[in-house]
Amino acid sequence: MSNIYNKMLDFAKQNIAPYTDAVDANAKYPVESFTAIKKEKLTGLLVPKEYGGMGLTMEEHAQTVLAFASSCATTALCYMMHNVATNCIATHGSEEMKKEYLPKIANGEILLALAYSESGTGTHFYNPEIKVTRTNDGLIMNGRKSFVTSALYADYYLIDSNSPDGEGLDNWLVPASEGVTFQESSWDGLGMRGNASMPMLLENVKISDKNRVGEASTGGNQIFNTVGPFFILGLSAVYTGVALNACNTIIDYSMNRKYSDESTLCSIPTVQNHIAEIFTKATAAKHFTLAAAKSGANGDADAGAQIISARLNASEAAVAVCTKAMKIGGGTAYAKRIIIERLLRDAFAAQVMAPSTDVLSIWLGKALTDQPIP
Repeated sequence: MSNIYNKMLDFAKQNIAPYTDAVDANAKYPVESFTAIKKEKLTGLLVPKEYGGMGLTMEEHAQTVLAFASSCATTALCYMMHNVATNCIATHGSEEMKKEYLPKIANGEILLALAYSESGTGTHFYNPEIKVTRTNDGLIMNGRKSFVTSALYADYYLIDSNSPDGEGLDNWLVPASEGVTFQESSWDGLGMRGNASMPMLLENVKISDKNRVGEASTGGNQIFNTVGPFFILGLSAVYTGVALNACNTIIDYSMNRKYSDESTLCSIPTVQNHIAEIFTKATAAKHFTLAAAKSGANGDADAGAQIISARLNASEAAVAVCTKAMKIGGGTAYAKRIIIERLLRDAFAAQVMAPSTDVLSIWLGKALTDQPIP
């Protein structure tokens, strides 16, 4: 593992962890954390060096997201999505687009987000109903996106739509401009409460061919070969971070929770068994996620299958670890006197966030039997 993981753990402890409780309690976007992320120019993690960025890979993407999630899953998720959109531009954008946006991203001037999900197609975000039409006045975008993370806080949104120039899909980099509005009161999540996830309305939004990422009708390829792997791996890192946070928290609690005879909670054999299981699941998820990231960075033939299975494993591990930790924490945990309750709520999002675990399980079965995805 590169030393960036430990470096980002330290960064998160100083610049993310102090705000996590307020982010959850007030459903507040982690503005302070992202101010620090921009100041340190971590927005440029995946921007190639020739455009002023750090020029790092899928491995460092996973390590950084994992480190951030060990303090705050919300911040890690929002940051992960920025990285995914940035990588799409760096991989598929025209030279003109790269020169226009990548230096600003690298300098911490611009934050990106994804706007893929729609109510009509649910977890199948690769079947957008949003429309882009070519008129005498240029290209016009109309439609509604449902769960847009970092809504109102991102400067540009990566949006998928039909292609106005043929069959297939297009990806567009769209600014928060005239015609783009958000339904601000719609997000009140069980967990991941600071995501600022809300519907985006696009009403006669004027765009141009310069907003299109790559050639016409190549959006589908971008989604499944570039966006998908980085996004799915990012989710694996997010929920592995949740599991590790719960693991570390409950071990510390068990060692410091003392009874009247001065014995500790962790001296009870049943608790020792629970802690052993928690540590094994959380650590296994960490190693699985990082191994999948390495496989993806190396371009291994089975990298896609490894990434999907790492995400499935992390999603199950997060819920299992937090549930077991709640049992160890007992009334103290249930009464929200330690953070296990928050982590458990965050963990439940892993099962439903698109692509959901049910969909990913089907994709993995297809990948392992040489069938096309989706």
